[in-house]
Parts: sequence; C-alpha cells; structure tokens
Amino acid sequence: MEAMFHRFSELFEQLGLPSSEAEIRQFIRSHGPLPPGTPVAEASFWTPAQAQLLRDELRQDADWAEVVDQLNLALH
Repeated sequence: MEAMFHRFSELFEQLGLPSSEAEIRQFIRSHGPLPPGTPVAEASFWTPAQAQLLRDELRQDADWAEVVDQLNLALH
C-alpha cells in the first residue's frame, strides 16, 4: 500500500477553512501559540466538527495524522 502525503492546504480544505498559503499563515499567527500541553484538537477556536476530525485522524493514525501533527507544532 502506498503512503499518502497531504499538504497543509488540503487539511485546511478538509476543515472547511481558507487554504491559500497566506490564509494558512494568517490563521496560525492569529490562533497561536496554544498554551503548552494543549492538544491541537482541544483548542477553543475549532468547531465541534473540526475538533472531531482532528481527533479522529490522530487516533486512527490515518494518512492525515502527519499533517495534523505539523499543524499542532505550528500552533504551539
């Protein structure tokens, strides 16, 4: 089975967020840094559906888990 590699822009599209490079940078600037120890999916700015998507992808260690981890790092 071939591994899938996703981009930040694709994750933002999955989350229903603007996904251009400039929009992603602005999102990270305006929502970070998260308090230390705060899991990315527990941040207060996500809708319930967005938070659930992030939790599911991490729990399932799905194709998206790597890019969710990258988002976690970027927001911290």
